[in-house]
Amino acid sequence: MGLKVVSLVIISFSLLLLLASTAKAQSNGVFDVTKYGGKEDITEALNNAWKDACASTNPSKVLIPSGTYSLRQVTLVGPCKAAIELQVDGILKAPVNPDQFSGGSWVDFRHVDQLTLSGSGTFDGQGNVAWSKSTCNKDKNCEGLPMNIRFDFITNGLVRDITTRDSKNFHVNVLGCKNLTFQHFTVTAPRESINTDGIHIGQSTGIYIIGSNIGTGDDCISVGDGTEELHVTGVTCGPGHGISVGSLGRYPNEKPVSGIFVKNCTISNTANGVRIKSWPDLYGGAASNMHFEDIVMNNVQNPVVVDQEYCPWNQCSLKSPSKVKISDVSFKNIKGNFRNSGCC
Repeated sequence: MGLKVVSLVIISFSLLLLLASTAKAQSNGVFDVTKYGGKEDITEALNNAWKDACASTNPSKVLIPSGTYSLRQVTLVGPCKAAIELQVDGILKAPVNPDQFSGGSWVDFRHVDQLTLSGSGTFDGQGNVAWSKSTCNKDKNCEGLPMNIRFDFITNGLVRDITTRDSKNFHVNVLGCKNLTFQHFTVTAPRESINTDGIHIGQSTGIYIIGSNIGTGDDCISVGDGTEELHVTGVTCGPGHGISVGSLGRYPNEKPVSGIFVKNCTISNTANGVRIKSWPDLYGGAASNMHFEDIVMNNVQNPVVVDQEYCPWNQCSLKSPSKVKISDVSFKNIKGNFRNSGCC
């Protein structure tokens, strides 16, 4: 009997310590990573703060305050019990060496409803060393490098005011998402960076990119198969390769693309302006209901492109044309100036 009483006392005391620790870490629904021991490297602190916030039955916020922090690879998983926000006001620095990553991303959000990513902070991928070693600009079988941020199966999400910089690969990848908005979002990487698309979208519905500034070494925005109802408004693009639908038809069983609306955008110092691209002699697909309107071009090499023989490595068969059916496309009120030689 005495042993049982002692055991119950120990369990109760441990539970009280856990509750006290959680209460200390969060205040008014805010889970501050520095209260979880986050100092120079916040990886463990962020994981723990996210788990506690995600378990809250009230709307919660995970806070990364101003400062500069190291962050290793993390996956922030739902579903959560209520709406959750990650507010990043600091500068997060990724590992420089790609070998320190397992998988294709640095920060991955998965299966979360009502996610907000906000703040004045920056996700710094520190990709300049990796770019110099990449062969992806000339080899279709190159080994992919990690992306800065992935959004996988997010519903009713908002990304606002955040900056992503110098990703080793795509800055943002959106997959299987529904009703996700990017607002006042910034992507920055030098024109010589390889394969650093700003935002790549695939198999998603209801994606809005509004009032954002994207400059990269590749497409500012790229649209993959299965994308429906993409609205791009008030975006400034450049440097880079412009705003692109595709490439499509490279893989079997690609889903149709439909409902792409690009409006009131400015594209400057890019290789392309607005572009639709599909591979020759490979697989079928469809892209329809795509409209580009009120676009200003400044110093753009190829302002409007529909390329159904897209072959970036010159390793394609041209025995037959593209099997991707493109229909219901409009280009309206596109104006500005272009350059007729050289790269942008």
